[in-house]
Amino acid sequence: MAETRFIYGFHAINARLRQSAGSVQEIYLAAGKQDGRTRDLVKLAESQGVRVIATDPTRLDGMAGGDGKVARHQGVVARVSAAQRHVTLDDVLDTLAEPALLLVLDGVQDPHNLGASLRVADAAGAHAVIAPKDRAVGLNATAIKVACGAADSVPYVTVTNLARALREMQERGIRTVGADAEADKDIYGVDLKVPLALVLGAEGSGLRRLTRETCDALVKIPMLGSVESLNVSVASGICLFEARRQRGVIQTST
Repeated sequence: MAETRFIYGFHAINARLRQSAGSVQEIYLAAGKQDGRTRDLVKLAESQGVRVIATDPTRLDGMAGGDGKVARHQGVVARVSAAQRHVTLDDVLDTLAEPALLLVLDGVQDPHNLGASLRVADAAGAHAVIAPKDRAVGLNATAIKVACGAADSVPYVTVTNLARALREMQERGIRTVGADAEADKDIYGVDLKVPLALVLGAEGSGLRRLTRETCDALVKIPMLGSVESLNVSVASGICLFEARRQRGVIQTST
């Protein structure tokens, strides 16, 4: 029998159903839960032929627990194939139900920074995190642990050539906006409501030259203190949540 594991939360399970429904074996739903998000999830699962099982919330706590802690599962847990799935940029873009909000990381080498960036991307409802296969840390065990479940909820797309991937996004109507400390405009003065890819580099080195030149626009985060730069996950959060603020889509979960 193939090895399986549990993922949890509406974002993670909806994303898995849309992008890799065949890897979802069954979904366990807190008995009596009938809000709008739950109905939408059940409808999507049924359309993909995935069984939904009403389950006692205490059992869900056990499924989502790890290291002695109970994760915030939102009343929904899914059993999925443990094999790591390969997701392409087209897989993500072809399943979007709203204007794209993507986070592109150029040359992030620290797995803690990658994991924290995934966690921020999940919190802001980003549709994917995109990074180059080379000159980047990759989704290793440390990054997955730091991400605290976001490695399951946010598709992590690796590309061979980042500049080419940015051009492909542009061809599909996605505006690519890079964060650069030397930019003339700040993040609060540009339109982020359009289909968008926010491009950030590693702290210290920043964006590589070709990446910077390929972006449609460059913006900076105003720095009012004595430090010159921010951790890439912090900068990602500022940019992503400004995009959400402009779009008027700040959702709360229960």
